[in-house]
Amino acid sequence: MTKLAANLSMLFTEFEFLDRFEAAAQAGFQAVEFQFPYAYDVDDIASKLASSKLELVLHNLPAGNWDAGERGIACHPDRVAEFKQGVDLAIHYARKLGIQQLNCLAGIAPPGISQETARQVFVQNLQFAADQLKAAGLRLLIEPVNTFDVPGFFLSHTGQAVDIIKETGSDNIFLQYDIYHMQRMEGELIHTIKANLPMIKHIQLADNPGRFEPGTGEINFRNLFLQLDAMSYEGSIGCEYKPQAGTIEGLGWRAAHGV
Repeated sequence: MTKLAANLSMLFTEFEFLDRFEAAAQAGFQAVEFQFPYAYDVDDIASKLASSKLELVLHNLPAGNWDAGERGIACHPDRVAEFKQGVDLAIHYARKLGIQQLNCLAGIAPPGISQETARQVFVQNLQFAADQLKAAGLRLLIEPVNTFDVPGFFLSHTGQAVDIIKETGSDNIFLQYDIYHMQRMEGELIHTIKANLPMIKHIQLADNPGRFEPGTGEINFRNLFLQLDAMSYEGSIGCEYKPQAGTIEGLGWRAAHGV
């Protein structure tokens, strides 16, 4: 049965961040995810998770200056030390919050850097992060992101991500498959998920166009959910979409799609 996780970076944003946990629980979610916890005290987040009886299923490694438009630094040759410090910080939060996996955003390829150099740096950073996370009992995920919304993002296709994972030689790097991003870049959602299911440990969703809730665009989510159940997908599905008319008002899609 599909386990949905509310993405608190995009849902319940009418509340302050630490109040979103209770709002998600009251709306019927049993799990949550978010982009970054680092602006908040880890004990405060842990307390909110416990009081709301919620499971945290995912957050990202530090990804540079998000407000300034950075979307990760893992492919930046001049940010390796910062990346490694971020891995340590993420592990600290993960241990306190009881999470099992962390996502690494590759970032936008820096100007003047060849694709080959960006790839080499990304692979080396992933090898470091995967080893550190494995020692802490955590999985490392990487996520292809569409280059229409984020021009220049280094990791943008499923096949590219699979090839990079193989290149690292690590047994502790897996895929985060974002339905919205990959609908924009590739389509063939069900076929691609089925072909790569053993490597996919987390899925995120939003409809296309618009990145709104399921049922607002072109993706047949009812069939997709049925196929995921038929495949025995065991991970969570993060609801990382922009509510068209408020979070609570838009949650009717869950019943309409049988989840």
